Amino acid sequence: MDYVILPVSEEARQVFFLPASPDGHAFQAKIELRFLEASGLWFLSIRDAVTGMLYVNQIPLICSYEELNDLLFPFRWLFQGSGIGSLFCVKGVEKPASMNPGRHNLKEFILLWGDRWKE
Repeated sequence: MDYVILPVSEEARQVFFLPASPDGHAFQAKIELRFLEASGLWFLSIRDAVTGMLYVNQIPLICSYEELNDLLFPFRWLFQGSGIGSLFCVKGVEKPASMNPGRHNLKEFILLWGDRWKE
């Protein structure tokens, strides 16, 4: 599976459009990142950009430290068990300012997204 690094910024709302084809079902993925002040966390949503179908709704962006943690693993039932893909949030610097991405340090982390889920 090929992964892409999402080109994040410090904007509180960011949208990315990427081609996806889980299980051969091609669609244009609209990936949205939002920072919610009340929680102090970033949240991720994924929908079909054309139909508007929502697949993933505001899951918290939590960093993988010792072991990789696929944030989209709970959604592996989508597309007849092929999933919506994989997303990993990993440290991009040796010692980020916080354990998980915060309002002003999202760029200290790397978001890797692939459009296929794989065991």
